[in-house]
Amino acid sequence: MNKIIPMRHLLLAILFSATAFVASAQKTISSAGAKDHIGDSVTICGKVTGGKYLQNAANGPTLLDVDGTYPNQQLTIVIFKADRDKLSYAPETKLLDQQVCVTGKIQEYKGKPQIVVHAESQLKIAGK
Repeated sequence: MNKIIPMRHLLLAILFSATAFVASAQKTISSAGAKDHIGDSVTICGKVTGGKYLQNAANGPTLLDVDGTYPNQQLTIVIFKADRDKLSYAPETKLLDQQVCVTGKIQEYKGKPQIVVHAESQLKIAGK
């Protein structure tokens, strides 16, 4: 006897599988472990210990040091001017000395891990 799976059950199974895949792809790691997860999409929480806005440099980057100051930071959060203009605050001042969680793909730049932020939703002040 052949059983036909109702369409709504199939859709629920697909939705559940997709949700489980996304959840497993996003993990939380320490800033010290960032260097071991280049290429991974993660959430990292740590203290912003330094920050500067290089408005006259190419692409106007904002650089935020996490858990150590340059050149000894564990992670750099990078926000280019085009994306910085979308934020409701100046990140180098509002986030300084705050525990922050950043979500995104870890890239390597000059031997150091970084996450490039494109939207305010990628940044959360811990506990808020």
